[in-house]
Amino acid sequence: MSGYHLGMLLDTATAKFLETMRAAGAPPVYEQSVDAARAGIRANVQRMPGSPTPVYRVEDRRLPGAAGGVPVRVYWPRAANDGALLPIVIYYHGGGWVIGDLDTHDSIARYYCRHADVIVVNVDYRLAPEHKFPAAVEDSYLAACWTADHAGELGGDPSRIAVAGDSAGGNLATVVCQLAKTNRRPAIAFQALAYPATELDVSKSFDSRADYGGGDYFLSTRDMEWFASLYLNNVRKDVADPRASPLANQDLAGLPPALVVTAGFDPLRDEGRAYAERLAAAGVPVEYRCFESTIHAFLSFAPLIPVGEEGLAFVATRLRSALHATQAV
Repeated sequence: MSGYHLGMLLDTATAKFLETMRAAGAPPVYEQSVDAARAGIRANVQRMPGSPTPVYRVEDRRLPGAAGGVPVRVYWPRAANDGALLPIVIYYHGGGWVIGDLDTHDSIARYYCRHADVIVVNVDYRLAPEHKFPAAVEDSYLAACWTADHAGELGGDPSRIAVAGDSAGGNLATVVCQLAKTNRRPAIAFQALAYPATELDVSKSFDSRADYGGGDYFLSTRDMEWFASLYLNNVRKDVADPRASPLANQDLAGLPPALVVTAGFDPLRDEGRAYAERLAAAGVPVEYRCFESTIHAFLSFAPLIPVGEEGLAFVATRLRSALHATQAV
């Protein structure tokens, strides 16, 4: 909607966060080397204040696969209660398919584990440019299938599995749901998508890209071009593939109920909203929520931006409601 940004204001903490970033003087992501960008996100996470959310148990595993296996980190919220099975959330981290890992998104996985009362399987899918599209998709889908097949070993309920992700991870979560529908496995009960990238064609016009993609609001359209150029084999061709751009899928009927969360000052806002609207039009139960006063990746900045904590609590509440709906919590 044209003019959607009118009247919206950055909240004080988000504005301070952006000012601190500008004062630090780091070059934009698209001007950095891949190694520098990866080191940068790890350093930013290490500088976050506060302690990790406590959970009952954490275990790193490597799932078997043709490409050498897929590392995952599994989190349990509590000990099994009389053998009762817990729901499972498969989590895909953000970072433009190029940066990010289990450690950079450990805090979000822990939060959902504890506050949604679920087992979380945090997936360390292969990154570009070393591993081009569709490597990340293949790893993400493999992890979903493995989790469903081995849910009982984890103490989890295979009938109550959700996928969740932020940014590029939100993209992968949507794609896993689409592949699960096509392949008729695994059964996914819910999808929680935080500011998902759903349209990788940067030539597509969205007001939020025009209004907030210039580089003043953390993520820019040039950053997205950089990520896409590293992730895709042939940008012009691959952006039309629904495994890269979920909005390109013409049939969204029959997908799992969804939560789509966006940020008001995010260039990806409108494509996330467009995906939610497409889901609703296809008859998929969907809830859309825009946190209007903040920026892309605000969930990762929860220690510094209070609306990030609000967003995490909101997503965790919806995951808990969706996955514990048939059992007493």
